[in-house]
Amino acid sequence: MSPALAEPPHEPVRKPGRLRVLVVDDQPDTVIMLLEILRDEGYEAAGFSHPLEALKALRDYDPDVVISDIAMPVISGWDFARKVRQKMGDIRPMLVAISGVYQKSADKMLATMSGYEFFLSKPCDPNLVLSIVAKARGAQG
Repeated sequence: MSPALAEPPHEPVRKPGRLRVLVVDDQPDTVIMLLEILRDEGYEAAGFSHPLEALKALRDYDPDVVISDIAMPVISGWDFARKVRQKMGDIRPMLVAISGVYQKSADKMLATMSGYEFFLSKPCDPNLVLSIVAKARGAQG
């Protein structure tokens, strides 16, 4: 018997020129609001209210940007960011932290050490969210 052939790596189907954004927050209302803002601006966006489900979908969705809450049950946003970096590497996706609970400078420093590049306070100004996500387009060239 011959050994089974491994399947080629799955490449996500991408629409040309559209950034993919993954939103993770244990508050479904926050996920829905951010998805609406992002989709209205033409971004491909997917959302999860459970961080472990988001981690399972990470490679298949292959986001350019991940916006994640810090204060989540089961796994903190800091641990979530570390796991994203372990799976996807240090360059991509851009990681954006959002939090209504953790606002101190030490919290922001911990977010940076976990892999986040930006930190937003809740409630987030939609224009600020969009301007940060737009930076990922510039990073793509």
